[in-house]
Parts: sequence; C-alpha cells; structure tokens
Amino acid sequence: MDASTRLDKWLWAARFFKTRSVAREAVSGGKVHLNGKRAKPGRALNVGDELRVQRGEEEYSITVVELSVRRGPALVAETLYAESEDSRSKRTKLAETRKLERQQKTTREGRPDKRQRRRLVRFKQDID
Repeated sequence: MDASTRLDKWLWAARFFKTRSVAREAVSGGKVHLNGKRAKPGRALNVGDELRVQRGEEEYSITVVELSVRRGPALVAETLYAESEDSRSKRTKLAETRKLERQQKTTREGRPDKRQRRRLVRFKQDID
C-alpha cells in the first residue's frame, strides 16, 4: 500500500460513489470535505484523515482507517473507514423518517379502485 492515495480514487474504492468520475465531480462540487476543508480530487489522503461526505440527503462523517486504490467487495470497502456513531444515528433517523413519509404517501385519496367501486355499486343497489 502507498503512504497516500488520491481522494477521488479512495472514495471510489470505498464504494461511496459508483465511478471515479462521479467521485471527482462530488469532490469538486464541495460535497466532500477533508479535515473540515474543501479539497480537490487529486488531494493526497492519509490514514487518520477525517472526511465528511454528502451523498444525496445522507451525510457521512468518517475517519480513514486504511488506504486502497482497488475497488473490491462491499465488505472489504467497509474496512477502509470508520463511521462515527453520531453520523450513523443521524442516517438511521433520516431513513426512518423517509420510510414513514413513503408510507403516508401510499395512502391514496382519489378515485376508488376496483374493489371499492364494486362495494359502492352494491351499496347504491341496496339503497334503491
């Protein structure tokens, strides 16, 4: 292993982004902060560096544990970093609220479905 690795390459190897070009765009766009500051994609990353990675609505606060330039299985990628408990709890709370919002949206109010239409027809026939 090298003593340092390019930031965009490591983010790709750690499976935060699907391709290196997407990782490079995220770093250039300010979605990744290295030790509290914006960084460039070619910036050297060392063991012990702290990263804040924003991916969509999720935000990860991680510490680099191991360097790698090769993209391997997801289980190996998880060993490259250590996520803080605060970050993990925030992400789980966000996931729970998104799940609740999705459940609330699935309750439709609008046109009745086939079963409800049949019940309405039977109900109207019983009234007459």
